Amino acid sequence: MRYADGGGLTVQGRARREAVRVQAADLFAAGVDPVEVARRLRVSTKSAYQWKRRWQAGGVTALASRGPSGASCRLSDRQLDRLRVELDRGPAAHGWPDQRWTLARVTL
Repeated sequence: MRYADGGGLTVQGRARREAVRVQAADLFAAGVDPVEVARRLRVSTKSAYQWKRRWQAGGVTALASRGPSGASCRLSDRQLDRLRVELDRGPAAHGWPDQRWTLARVTL
């Protein structure tokens, strides 16, 4: 799945990452240094330091997943359904000489 298709992390992927951040919070509460947290959880030290700052500011809830990032789709469900149908018909059905969808062709 591509990012434009709503890709990136799945719900399960975000949950796994959140679980790692919660483990980090437990380690911070136990007084473990961020560098050691990064080593144990196999993440970057930059992430560990960011998580520690967020944890100190707002506790474990500050480390919760914020959901998918990026802009939200501005098309309605009906418009998305129509777009899928038209894309499935293919470029030739819309007068293009070949079967390649390009951004310029889709946006016309």
